[in-house]
Amino acid sequence: MKTLKTEIIINASAKTVWNILMDFEAYSNWNPFITKILGEPQVNNSIEAHLKNGKGKEMKFKPVVLQNQPQKEFRWKGKLGFGGIFDGEHYFKLESIEEGKCRFIHGENFSGILVKPLLKMVGEDTLAGFNSMNQALKNKAENQK
Repeated sequence: MKTLKTEIIINASAKTVWNILMDFEAYSNWNPFITKILGEPQVNNSIEAHLKNGKGKEMKFKPVVLQNQPQKEFRWKGKLGFGGIFDGEHYFKLESIEEGKCRFIHGENFSGILVKPLLKMVGEDTLAGFNSMNQALKNKAENQK
């Protein structure tokens, strides 16, 4: 398994950040990485996620929601093909640091037989996408006060 992980400190409450994160309809207004999510974020539901990588290429996939703990964690698992080839467990975690401040942890655990070659090709762009989303989320949350 290979993990890509990013973190950012946001000067806003976990509740504020969570509400932005779960407002899928507004993603196109602020999120440069995940431009759209369709579907209900309930555990075992399939959702449709639209991503744009660092080179502007758009991808669409249908992951299954694994976890939805309000103000704590949202996690899904997507597969390339039928599974076991290149699977990704994408997660967003929130940790309250103090009143009005939290840590946003954004990452993905990759598994499957093509992890090494595919991550070698897309790993840097993926991390850049995570970081661009993190910064946009921080800006939006901190300007909502």
